[in-house]
Amino acid sequence: MALAEETVPEDTPSEPPLPRPPALPRPFLPSVLVALLLMLAIVLGSRGLRDFDSALVPYAAATVLLAFGVTYRYTSWVSGPAARRLFVQGWRTALSRTNLRAAPTALPRLALTYLGFQKFLGARSHARWIAHQLVFWGCLLAVLITFPLTWGWFTFTAASPQGPGYQMRLWGYRLFSFRQDSLLGWSMFHGLDLAAVLVIGGVGYFLWLRTRDRRAVTGQRFGYDFVPLIALLTVSVTGLLLTFSELALHGGGYEFLAILHMVSVVLTLIYLPFGKFFHIVQRPAAVGMQLFKDTARRKGEALACRRCGEPVDTAPAVANLRETMRELELGWDHGAEYCPRCRRVLRGGAYLDQVKRGFR
Repeated sequence: MALAEETVPEDTPSEPPLPRPPALPRPFLPSVLVALLLMLAIVLGSRGLRDFDSALVPYAAATVLLAFGVTYRYTSWVSGPAARRLFVQGWRTALSRTNLRAAPTALPRLALTYLGFQKFLGARSHARWIAHQLVFWGCLLAVLITFPLTWGWFTFTAASPQGPGYQMRLWGYRLFSFRQDSLLGWSMFHGLDLAAVLVIGGVGYFLWLRTRDRRAVTGQRFGYDFVPLIALLTVSVTGLLLTFSELALHGGGYEFLAILHMVSVVLTLIYLPFGKFFHIVQRPAAVGMQLFKDTARRKGEALACRRCGEPVDTAPAVANLRETMRELELGWDHGAEYCPRCRRVLRGGAYLDQVKRGFR
């Protein structure tokens, strides 16, 4: 506590504590509930499993485990004091009537730029942003195709016994018809190949970056940084090899490749909640917090550093951080009112004073 004594001015005004966010449920029960709801949705969406392909049981089981794991990890994450405050305060701001009336397009615009196009990555590197976009849209396209097919929600049936046409059905209801030799038909049957090409392009750049860039090499870990990239690359390459076997090898080695592809997909889905992929699930929660800060900036509630006067953050965000530090009993909650550089200077000064005292 010597740091607090040396750096906090005596005339610091006391502030009333913010209300503590409500406690969230324990993770196991909601995880089981989400998994059961997904299984119920599979049964109902496939019309009592009539449209469910038994060959896709491992994929469907992996998605159920994925739903359980993601819910468990997410509930555990938002149950922590810091994440809980960010989550509750962010979405309380995003869904408040005042903000929806004042800026009705703020939330959709922020979701599009922050989640869809990740414009914040472009400030670091345009090449990194392009690679991230390739991986993001490739994975999103693959999920939109494979998950409904795996669950038996989408089915393709022949339009007639004579013609090459197909009908696409959702939950048993016909959506539209198309010919196999048309552009739409080719896109429908090769959408996963396109997704694989996008993912391979992005993953290839990140693998190259992690073997060449000195800043990336110094802090990387194999299990956290390389395993997700290798998993995505394996899934994409084995998926393309299935198409190659069908078109060029007349089905040669197709069974082995199908098993290899299935194993890679299942392991990747199970791994997703427990590794670097989990940031995909965390990212939407940051939209609410970003809107929380943007709303305060529009109101002119920016806060300057108490030492150098440089902008630090918005006043509500700093107050939220201080209450979190108090709740965690970290001490020196007034440090949130200083910029990172001044915090380092104040810490260094406090440590130096303590060292000088030892020689007196």
